[in-house]
Order: sequence, then structure tokens, then C-alpha cells
Amino acid sequence: MYDFSIMPIMGGFRCLRGLIDTAATHVKAGKADEQTILDARLYADMDPFRRQIQHASDAAKACAMRLAGRTVPSMVDDEASFEDLIGRIAKTEDVLAQVSPADLVGSENRVIKLNLRRKWVTFDGLSYVQEFALPNFFFHVTTAYAILRHNGFSIGKMDYLVDVGHRRNGN
Repeated sequence: MYDFSIMPIMGGFRCLRGLIDTAATHVKAGKADEQTILDARLYADMDPFRRQIQHASDAAKACAMRLAGRTVPSMVDDEASFEDLIGRIAKTEDVLAQVSPADLVGSENRVIKLNLRRKWVTFDGLSYVQEFALPNFFFHVTTAYAILRHNGFSIGKMDYLVDVGHRRNGN
């Protein structure tokens, strides 16, 4: 379960770091404004770039802690810069590091109950990862990517599939 859940999330965080680094490079080159990007949305009723990173963080720590049968720690959503968002990712990775592969042995059968929009949904651990945790996490990673792309950033599929890009480069 660890390799099926935590490892893809870590890859998603590598993608998000790269996207944030790209955005910061554009700002330093005078091609973009940091606050404008942090507040950028795909559509008026959608959350902005910064919230996509926060949502991905929340989804990641919830996945790890629920599978391990632990309490999900809360984090204050007060990130106001790219540097803060990188820090949020690092804090989330620290939470994930508290969970070992041994902690998730048998978690595919753990009962996980979630209140989703005022309706309780029950999963076993495997269906939770397959049907909710990973799709939810990657929805926010993809949306962060799409916000930057929509705002004219020269990023492509290999920026999203960063781990595949490393394999292509022989790393």
C-alpha cells in the first residue's frame, strides 16, 4: 500500500515543486507577477493556484494518516508566496515521512469513513486510495499545472510527469 499511495504522492510533490520553481523563475525574469499567479484561477468559481497547493497538501497528509490509522494533522492555510508554498510541501513531506511501509501493512482493509459534502461515505483502504485519495490529490496537482499553462507558462507534459522526464534523461 505504501508504494501504491505514498510514492505517487511524493512524485506529485516533485511536480509541484518544479511548477512553483518555474513560476518563480518567470517572476524573477519580470515575465509574471507573483501575487497574480498565486491568485490565478482557471475559472471564477474555482480555487486559485495557492489553494491548489494547499489542497494537494491536505489530501496527501490525509491519505497517509488515514491509512496508518492516525489523526490527520491540520495546517494553517497562510501561504503568501512561492517560498511559503515550497515550505508547505516540505512540511507535508515531513508528515508523510512519519509513515513507514510497515505502518501501512494491512491498511487496504482499514475502514475509512469520510464526510463528503455532508454525506458519510465508507471505504476500505484500497478503494479509498483508488477512488478518492489519489484522484483528489492529482486533481489539485493537475489544476495547479493547468493554471500556470492557462497563464502562458511554457510548461508541458514532461513538467507534469517529472519522474518520467528523469528516466528519459538517464537518471
